[in-house]
Amino acid sequence: MRTYIKIYGPPILKSLKVLEKIAIDMPEVCIMDTLIVSGLPDVGSGRLGHQEDVSEYFSGIGEITKERCDTIISKSSSTLGEYDFFFEWFTGPTMDQLDMLTEKIDEALAPLGCKYTMTTV
Repeated sequence: MRTYIKIYGPPILKSLKVLEKIAIDMPEVCIMDTLIVSGLPDVGSGRLGHQEDVSEYFSGIGEITKERCDTIISKSSSTLGEYDFFFEWFTGPTMDQLDMLTEKIDEALAPLGCKYTMTTV
């Protein structure tokens, strides 16, 4: 199951980084976004998984463990479609988990002033 995010209005790049930071501390999800697709080599080839690349990518965002480097990036880059970001749940999320995610996103994006939509399917 995935929770897709579409960001409206600037600053889109800062918004994506904020969402990535949220995901670092959510071991129940992996993620994909347009920055990862363009910023990490091999993301579309299925060969992604080099801890060094992932660790370096996330180094400016937050502290990430080696174990989390192995699980944070989704292998499904081609499923972004019209969205900017998705959280891919390892097991179906509960309503409490979805509510908590919404609260985290609202709180993190509020200072940036951008709007977003969230769709879980």
